[in-house]
Amino acid sequence: MKTYAIHKSAMIAPRKARMTLDLIRGKDIETARAILDTTNTKASRLIKKVLNSAVANAVNNNGANETELSISTCFINPGPVYKRIKFASRGNVDRRDKRTSHIYVEVSDGKSEGGDK
Repeated sequence: MKTYAIHKSAMIAPRKARMTLDLIRGKDIETARAILDTTNTKASRLIKKVLNSAVANAVNNNGANETELSISTCFINPGPVYKRIKFASRGNVDRRDKRTSHIYVEVSDGKSEGGDK
């Protein structure tokens, strides 16, 4: 069965977070947690929280075994962009875009969800 978790409007640029997310795509849960623990980035801390939430959803809501779970799908979409100002030279004002991300992690144990007909 497949279970997912989403972190919407995470305060990190999608381009930066995708580099860390590519490291854990398709791995089992213990390997992914070890990779995220040893990767020293803000993205790894945010992705680890989403991964733990998806695993907790699978275990508590669907009765899955945590040792059988693996990451089936994970991606990062751009969220809203907050426009801020930055003061530039000679009295000018530039725009500073604060980009956000939607982090999606789906875990699966490889079994089908419903009964076969």
